[in-house]
Amino acid sequence: MSQSSAQQPRVDWTYEEIVLVCNAVVSNGWRAINNAADERVVELSRLLRQGSPVHAAASPKFRNPNGVKRKSNDIATAHPEYNGGQTKGGKTTADVVDAFISHPERMHELANAFRAAITDPEPLPSLPDVDEDATFEEGRTFERRHLARERNADSRRRRIQQARHDLGCVRCEACGFDFEAAYGHRGRDFIECHHRDPLSVTGPRKTALRDLALLCSNCHRMIHRYRPWLTVEELGALVSNGALRTRG
Repeated sequence: MSQSSAQQPRVDWTYEEIVLVCNAVVSNGWRAINNAADERVVELSRLLRQGSPVHAAASPKFRNPNGVKRKSNDIATAHPEYNGGQTKGGKTTADVVDAFISHPERMHELANAFRAAITDPEPLPSLPDVDEDATFEEGRTFERRHLARERNADSRRRRIQQARHDLGCVRCEACGFDFEAAYGHRGRDFIECHHRDPLSVTGPRKTALRDLALLCSNCHRMIHRYRPWLTVEELGALVSNGALRTRG
């Protein structure tokens, strides 16, 4: 069997993609858009493929109108007031539906932020030469923009300077780990930057130093492990509780 005829691997729907489709379903009165030729479905398909150029280039079926139509049905049937059998949309779909029911205005704004991150005509920034999480390698526009902003070299440098001025050291704002104290000169200024208010909340915007938190690699990855992302303070509380349990 040739590579072109081989079945393409299944690509799970991301939180951002589901939010965009759910926003359309909500605008349709929580009814599925069951026509692949509907202009809303066609436009969403084009948008989602633009947001994941690597997957779109690999398969013409990736997020095609039929797939968007099926996802809209998953979303509509996941509503608690839907009268009929539910399709298997998965936990993330159910979580997004619950969020739109509980916070419709915020989720509508969130969908607009995701759309803006994809359609922003500004070229995607290049990523600094650092290790990257595999989840950011797929070319998804939203995540790539977020990661590039977090790893902007100038913003990181100025935030470190601010920490040294205010605290006299550079340490993780969640767990308190200080690389220089642990490793000497080799660990000086070894820290990562995290946006306290991600693009998913603010939409594309310029970065101020107050938006940035300094985190060790472990804490940074724990925050981004799955959605909804924790705040720095929430992660710090988890770290503190874990330390208390260990000592107890």
